[in-house]
Amino acid sequence: MPSTPDDRQESGPPLWSIGFGVILILSLPLLIYLISPTGPIREGDTIYSNGAVKVTFANPLLYESARFDGSCLLDPEDPLIVVQRPTERPDGLVLVKVQGKPAIEWPFCPPQAEVLLLIHQVKQEPDLLTETREQLAKWFK
Repeated sequence: MPSTPDDRQESGPPLWSIGFGVILILSLPLLIYLISPTGPIREGDTIYSNGAVKVTFANPLLYESARFDGSCLLDPEDPLIVVQRPTERPDGLVLVKVQGKPAIEWPFCPPQAEVLLLIHQVKQEPDLLTETREQLAKWFK
């Protein structure tokens, strides 16, 4: 006896559509974060250096004894705390405090040093895709 459409068992929704829905729901916050516009730089915000950048010290005399010539080097993605916004300074530079360094290593900026940057030398969000790729590489090494 041939089967008819009425003889088939009722099955739930396909498993692939449920999986697609779960992936969409989990990835939506990341997508919104990646495409959201950045706001103005405020005092106390954490910002990041945009590549390897040579910057000047706000107080160069403090670091002469450590062989610095009034400038130092920031690593890409170095976290920085905004001390003074560019709109509050007549020269339009951002005054920031270097974070994340445990010790002084010449020519890199010392920990807690206050340095001056141009607005195009900083970004407000870390590069999530690069950080994710580097973290996955560490895990599966």
